[in-house]
Amino acid sequence: HSPKFTQTSFDLQISESTVPGTRFILETAEDADIGLNALQLYKLSLSPIFSLINKEKQDGSKYPELALEKRLDREQQSYHRLVLTALDGGDPPFSGTTELRIQVTDANDNPPVFNQDVYRVSLRENVPPGTVVVQVSATDQDEGVNSEITYSFYRTGQVFSLNSKSGEITTRKSLDFEEIKEYSIVVEGRDGGGLAAQCTIEINIQDENDNRPEVTFHSLAEMILENARPGTLIALIKIHDRDSGENGEVNCRLEGEVPFQIISSSKNSYKLVIDRTLDREQTPEYNVTITATDRGKPPLSSSTSVTLIITDVNDNAPVFHQASYVVHVMENNPPGASIAQVSASDPDLGPHGRVSYSIVASDLE
Repeated sequence: HSPKFTQTSFDLQISESTVPGTRFILETAEDADIGLNALQLYKLSLSPIFSLINKEKQDGSKYPELALEKRLDREQQSYHRLVLTALDGGDPPFSGTTELRIQVTDANDNPPVFNQDVYRVSLRENVPPGTVVVQVSATDQDEGVNSEITYSFYRTGQVFSLNSKSGEITTRKSLDFEEIKEYSIVVEGRDGGGLAAQCTIEINIQDENDNRPEVTFHSLAEMILENARPGTLIALIKIHDRDSGENGEVNCRLEGEVPFQIISSSKNSYKLVIDRTLDREQTPEYNVTITATDRGKPPLSSSTSVTLIITDVNDNAPVFHQASYVVHVMENNPPGASIAQVSASDPDLGPHGRVSYSIVASDLE
């Protein structure tokens, strides 16, 4: 009789976390013969990971034990097939075989791994809430729950939202380049066994032309004399645009026909100066409007107006309404009688325009 196993194959499950040296009792074979002709020993097909130990019970029967020699790694090899042979002591010896099918079960020995350590993204500041920024992705070589990854922000994000299952990051609210130009976010991926990994998302916000230039007057002259010379400084003008690059580069101009001009003095600073002779009697005040326009596409502009009052100087002589007066006087007028009235006017203001009269030459008493 040959030794015979009850089954042609046996299934065995061993966790990959099993410590080398661990033993597993295997199924035995049956042999109807007795004595030397009965079953004597077991052999195992060659394996670098497993070995076989022949054991003997108190009644003298033999049984095999499978010993783990090296640590298992399911991710490298999840299945092992070995042949177990039972031999008797007859001459010639008979044998019987069965197949050992060993399934290596998973242990959570692999953390998640992101496909990138750092994700770099550029995002325009005018994108609406809900815009997809990037989708992070991590893999785990384990299986089952141990390979299921949940994503979360390592630090709470107020501006962005994260889908914990897909790893998709979206904007939660409106962005503003002028407030924050870049964000650095840490995302954590954690598997079902508690192992975690992290990656960084660097989001660079790109400027949009969404701010109009601001025009501010500084050191505005309280009095502008009408005899002030061309080139006299009237005011300093500051221009500020919160945008950057061409969106923040500004040109200035004066609106309308006025006797002033603006001169660039330094970056974003201008001078308002007199451009030609003034005459208060012709134009006593000017409404000056300065328009600032940036170089964005499309350009944005803003205007600021100021009223400049021209102050009088005594630059006009009195003028008689007539060059000469002819008066007929009765010879019998008493002294002190009014015989004529002359009139002169002066376009200047205040004391400069008040006229007094005197007789500077006369052939009459």
